[in-house]
Amino acid sequence: MNARLFMGADPGHSGAIAFYCPLTPDKVSAEDTPLVAGEVNTAELARIIKVYKPDFAIVERVASRPGQGVHSVFKFGMAYGQLLGVIVALGVPHQLVTPPTWKRHYKLIGMDKEASRARALELWPGRAELFKRKKDDGRAEAALLARYGSDVLN
Repeated sequence: MNARLFMGADPGHSGAIAFYCPLTPDKVSAEDTPLVAGEVNTAELARIIKVYKPDFAIVERVASRPGQGVHSVFKFGMAYGQLLGVIVALGVPHQLVTPPTWKRHYKLIGMDKEASRARALELWPGRAELFKRKKDDGRAEAALLARYGSDVLN
């Protein structure tokens, strides 16, 4: 088994980043996207990533959805770009993965974020505090993305 550390990233202001190593499959670390004054705190995001020193990042490839307002699409796109910019600036190799691709890996259907949270709770019962609230779905998806990277790329 490979000792690489994988980072998963669920982009956006309500997203999160997570870190997973297959040598300790019962452990995962996840935290919400750091914000300051309602914007992504890129300095804090970079600091967190530097602390963990991931070998590879899996980032959810996102796009706007019908019905989203111009302001929310712009704000989301900014957060996505900032996340990718920090990852690239830190020299972390990465891959973009569409939601249907990684969710199929876990047999999750559609855009149900509660299903992602439930799957994360199944995989990491000892880390339930990370995923216990409904709003922790971003952490759950980031953790699943990190583990997806480990499963597919190792």
